Amino acid sequence: MTPDHTATNPRPRVLFLCTGNACRSQMAEGWARALHGHRIEAHSAGTDPHGLNVLAVRAMAEAGVDISAHRSKRPEEILVDGQPARFDLVVTVCGNADERCPIFPGARVVHRGFDDPPRLARDAGATRDDEALLHYRRVRDEIRVFIERLDALLQSSATRSNDP
Repeated sequence: MTPDHTATNPRPRVLFLCTGNACRSQMAEGWARALHGHRIEAHSAGTDPHGLNVLAVRAMAEAGVDISAHRSKRPEEILVDGQPARFDLVVTVCGNADERCPIFPGARVVHRGFDDPPRLARDAGATRDDEALLHYRRVRDEIRVFIERLDALLQSSATRSNDP
């Protein structure tokens, strides 16, 4: 058990970390809560948060997961009993967060990078939301597959990995 775990909270605490905490990390938190909420305590944060991406919210809503109440935040803003939370597992979901990942004492850190939907849409020349959403949906579905296998990652002994 980690220092924050007690008899009342035996669930592993997982942080999904990205740069902006606007899209990929928010989707990962949403999927983790929807698929594993009874087994893990999921959070997301960003190294440089800049607001929740409305197309990420729409893409998740299409899949039946509501992340509209989420907010973009830094890891130190996640509090447990008034203190910064300690995590069992930190998953960096973008290359920048992996390269600039803060130190999380006692946590395993793994990297599983996902494409950036806003960049994909921009690079594809998407000018309308329906065009951009194609890219958000693909990444959303890839994140879901990863989250479906999260139990195996939590049970593995690897400290750094690119694949679950």
